Amino acid sequence: MATLTLRRAILPFVAMLAIGGCDRDTSQKVAQAFQNGPPKPDEPPRMLNGDLPFHYPPALYARKVQGNVTLYLYVDRNGQATPDSTRIEETSGYPALDSAAVKGSQELHFVPAKLRGEPIGVSILFPVYFRHPEAHALPGDTILNKLKPPAPAER
Repeated sequence: MATLTLRRAILPFVAMLAIGGCDRDTSQKVAQAFQNGPPKPDEPPRMLNGDLPFHYPPALYARKVQGNVTLYLYVDRNGQATPDSTRIEETSGYPALDSAAVKGSQELHFVPAKLRGEPIGVSILFPVYFRHPEAHALPGDTILNKLKPPAPAER
């Protein structure tokens, strides 16, 4: 069944190449486009938000519940995260945290990715970390601790 679907998808391109009488370079470019997938940007998108738009659900904050959510976002050529394409790639295990991450992602703004200086839309994975200041560190949080500025030395 998958082979039949693939053949149906490729058949119009093969027919177009045969009818058009294209040269060898064109057929190689078409084959390369199928192998490479979407173009990779020269510059990835850069987030513009000064403050993160993710709001900790109050009930979970009161219980000191923590978690990580990984979102799959499509950032369009205007730097907007497209709500229709946003999905949870990896859940925190807490539906309220997952929902807060998805809701906050609608307020994200980016400098769009660029390919040869032109803005393009790209898909990215975007991690959202919900951390309570009084809770114990989660396993794997050592990388987050390295990103914090060192505490001032006591005298």
